[in-house]
Amino acid sequence: MTTLSIILQAAEASLELAKVGAAFGAGMAAIAAGLGIGRIGESALKAIARQPEAAGDIRANMIVSAALIEGVAFFAIIICALVLFL
Repeated sequence: MTTLSIILQAAEASLELAKVGAAFGAGMAAIAAGLGIGRIGESALKAIARQPEAAGDIRANMIVSAALIEGVAFFAIIICALVLFL
């Protein structure tokens, strides 16, 4: 075997590993986003229970925080999908 064929075989093997890593990364991003948004909701409900008069402000801040987390998770999943399919 020549050196070039060995390098090509190693590159092909690492491509398969990259696809596995991309799929794992997409799953982890989705799970982490779900857990993060769940913790935000939990904290917001506890805060509203303690101070019902501040429910509007707490709810608005909760929605903004959840949207930011969802946006970051969406970008992570898109990057993983690009690695997976390109």
